[in-house]
Amino acid sequence: MDTPSYRTEAERRAAGARRAHGFRFALPANAANWLSVWRRNYLVWRKLALASMFGNLADPMIYLFGLGFGLGLMVGQVDGVPYIAFLAAGTVASSVMMSASFEAMYSGFSRMHVQRTWEAIMHTPLTLGDIVVGEIAWAGSKAILSGAAIMVVAGVLGYAQFPSMLLALPVIALAGIAFASLAMVVTAVAPSYDFFMFYQTLVITPMLLLSGIFFPLSKLPEPVQQAALALPLAHAVELIRPAMLDRPITDAPMHLAVLAAYVIVPFFACAALFRRRMMR
Repeated sequence: MDTPSYRTEAERRAAGARRAHGFRFALPANAANWLSVWRRNYLVWRKLALASMFGNLADPMIYLFGLGFGLGLMVGQVDGVPYIAFLAAGTVASSVMMSASFEAMYSGFSRMHVQRTWEAIMHTPLTLGDIVVGEIAWAGSKAILSGAAIMVVAGVLGYAQFPSMLLALPVIALAGIAFASLAMVVTAVAPSYDFFMFYQTLVITPMLLLSGIFFPLSKLPEPVQQAALALPLAHAVELIRPAMLDRPITDAPMHLAVLAAYVIVPFFACAALFRRRMMR
């Protein structure tokens, strides 16, 4: 096995300290340390906030109005509502997924691998676990901003019902954290930016097509419906759409439990993977 190379003696000592702490170093030191990482990312982001928000909103808005008005003229109503209203709720959920995933992958990878910001932070009392939680929380925050913005636009245009759509906000938050946690696993094993294309093609695209964004899940064959219920996006849609359309939410505990599982399980997976990567 090749001997790891370090830029400085300080990095050598820091790596040795991390190995000495074992897996505990990959877990949060306390319940508040992650806020420092979140705040650091926020202070950097706010300098380019307008451009960032425009980039996050442009793509889902194009889907919403392009498909909603164009395809909606041919489709008419879906599940008793205009197609654009049906699509608006799905667009909110897909925007949450895309925003959280891209932030956790591309921006997170830049801070971890390219800019080496994580290594600098690990010279402070913060642990690797604090950094991972902070990154997940930050990606989830951007997802909340993106999803809530589209929901407000849909509400103003009459495609979502107020105040019932406010019930979707906690779901947007939970879904954002779930997608961020899942994407961080990909970041933990990515050797370069090109690696993320596999996740986009093999995971994100199928979720977009199979989770009830553009058409009801009930129109899919039964085996495909069951497979779709293993995807977090499908559960997010099943919670967000009824809230936005002021309809009863069915099986809410099950949907919330699946999203919570996608928060917890990937976090421990990426914590172990990041520990292995950062201690090389």
